[in-house]
Amino acid sequence: MEQEDGAAAEGGAGQGASSGTKKSPSAFRTISEVSEELGVPQHVLRFWETKFSQVKPLKRGGGRRYYRPEDLALLRRIKGLLYDDGYTIRGVQKLLRDNGIKAVLAGDDTPLERGARHSGNGADTQAPSDSLSEDSRARLRSVALELGSLRDMLRKAR
Repeated sequence: MEQEDGAAAEGGAGQGASSGTKKSPSAFRTISEVSEELGVPQHVLRFWETKFSQVKPLKRGGGRRYYRPEDLALLRRIKGLLYDDGYTIRGVQKLLRDNGIKAVLAGDDTPLERGARHSGNGADTQAPSDSLSEDSRARLRSVALELGSLRDMLRKAR
């Protein structure tokens, strides 16, 4: 097992969930811990880092990510806006740009709600239909995120 040099001194990042101890709310978390806590795949978290410059985990040796409590709170809010409230990535970017992190974390996005849900390509994005099961919605969200990632990779390849 690799040694996490100095990570424990930086908010307890070296204490994994597997050690049986519950981490302090102020402890730093690894990408696998954040992924598990939010129920979002690790590749989605890395993708969101590219789309939301406000998410800035510490990167240690070998590119390991350590998320601060404020990163986790912002990621939780981004997930809620995208998955639960039907916002597009551009919509969440607009909220963060226009209102700032503190207002978005406080849930103060009402004035921009309609505009931020607009995808920017002429089609309004609506929240998922209530007629779909939660499992179906989760699968659709996962597919939509994956398609967005693929689209971005294709754009970069051009």
